Amino acid sequence: MKVAILGGGISGLTLAFYLQKAGIAYDLFEANEVLGGNLRSERRDGYLLETGPNSLQLSDELRDLLADLNLTSEIQDTAAVSANRYILRDGRYHRLPASPPALLTSGFFGFKAKLNLLREFVRPAAPINPQETLGGFFRRRFGSEVVDYALNPFISGIYAGDPEQLLLHKTFPKLAALEQTHGSVLRGLAKSGGAGGRRKIFSLRGGLQTLAIALSNHLTHRHPGQPITGLTRDAAGKYHVQTTRGAFSDASYDVVALALPAYAAAPLLEPLFPEAASALASVNYPPMAAVFTAYRRTDVIHPLDGFGALHPKVEQPYSAGSIWTSSIFPDRAPTDQVLFTTFVGGSQYAAQAGQPADEQKAAVHTELSRFYGIKSAPLWQYQYYWAKAIPQFDANIVAAHAAADDLATQGIESVANWRAGVGVPDCVRYARQMAEKIAKSAA
Repeated sequence: MKVAILGGGISGLTLAFYLQKAGIAYDLFEANEVLGGNLRSERRDGYLLETGPNSLQLSDELRDLLADLNLTSEIQDTAAVSANRYILRDGRYHRLPASPPALLTSGFFGFKAKLNLLREFVRPAAPINPQETLGGFFRRRFGSEVVDYALNPFISGIYAGDPEQLLLHKTFPKLAALEQTHGSVLRGLAKSGGAGGRRKIFSLRGGLQTLAIALSNHLTHRHPGQPITGLTRDAAGKYHVQTTRGAFSDASYDVVALALPAYAAAPLLEPLFPEAASALASVNYPPMAAVFTAYRRTDVIHPLDGFGALHPKVEQPYSAGSIWTSSIFPDRAPTDQVLFTTFVGGSQYAAQAGQPADEQKAAVHTELSRFYGIKSAPLWQYQYYWAKAIPQFDANIVAAHAAADDLATQGIESVANWRAGVGVPDCVRYARQMAEKIAKSAA
C-alpha cells in the first residue's frame, strides 16, 4: 500500500503524520516551498500576524496531535477578556450575552425576539429538508431578529458566508438533529449539556504556523516545491502523478488523497473523472482580505475588553468585523499599542474584497475610528488577500461531496476542508480518521 497525498496544508500534513505512524508508505506533494497551507504566521515590524486562522478550538483530536508533536507546552491561552464577544447594533457595540438565559434577561434583544426564544421550546419540529438554509432554519425556530443580529454576523465573521445560502445539514447538522430528536433546539442543548460547552480557544507561542512546522519536520517523505501537473491511472488500477520536476514518474500509488482546494483538484481529475471535476470546480470560495491596523493605546477610547466585534449585514458596515488581537494575545503588538485584525470580504462583502489594498486600509481606518472613538491616524497597517478564501457549504457543495464519495470507490480520497469541514479541528479529525481507514484497508 502506498499513498500519494496531494497538498501540504493541515489536512495533508496530518494525514501523512498518522500514515507514517501506522507504517503506511506515502509521498506528500506540495506546490509551495513552505508547507502548512493557510497556517501562516508572519513577524512584521514588531507585530506577530496570523494571515490564516487567528486562533483554534482545542478539540480532543487536536490535543492529541499537539501531544504527539511535543507541542503541549507551547499552547498559548487567550487572555481572560476573550470570553466577551461584541456585536454591532444601532451603530455601537454591545456585549453579546453568553447563554440563552442571559439573552432573556439582557437588553440585547427586544421583547419579540425574547418571546420567540421562549416559544422555541414548544415550537414543533418540521420535516427534514436537505435544502433548508441556516437562515431559514433559524428564522423558523427563533425569528428574524436572531438571524439578523446573532446568526448573520457569526456566519459572516467566522465562515465568510451568507446564512441565506449555507445549508443547515452541511454546516451545522447537529442543530438539525437536535430539532428532530428533542423537538426543540434549546431543549436539546439543555439535555446534552449545551453541546459540550465552549471549547478552549488557544494559539501557539510564535504563532499557529508552529504546528505546520512541527508536522513538516516529523515527515520523512514530504516534497515541497513539487506542483502536481497531472494524474493518470494504469491498466492495473495504480495511480501515477506528474510533477513539474518529473522526479516521481516511475512511482505508483494505490490511493490518492486530495488535500487540495476543490478548484485546484478539479483540473487534475478532469481527464479521468470529468463529472467529479465539474462538481469540485463549482465549489464557491469567496474572496477575503485581512487588514491589520495598529494604534497607540491611548488613542483608542473603547476598552477592548473582549475577543472582538462582529458586524451584522443589516447595519450596513464596511467590514465583517474585527478581532482585537492585542487583547487576546498581548504579545502580538508592542505594549503601548493595540492591534486590530479586520476582515473585509466574504460572500456578503465581495465588492469590498475586490478593492485595491490602499482603499481597503483607508476604509477600515475610517470604520475603526467611527466605532472605537479613534482620533489619530494608524501607526501601521498591512493587508493580506485571499482571492479564494473559505469554501462555502451551500447548494454547490452537495454535488462535490457526492463526487467525493464516488471518487473514494476509485481509490481517491478527499481530505481537504471542503470535505472535512472548514475549521482546523475538523481537518485534523477527518485526516486522522482517513489515516485509520487507509491503514485498516492495508492490513
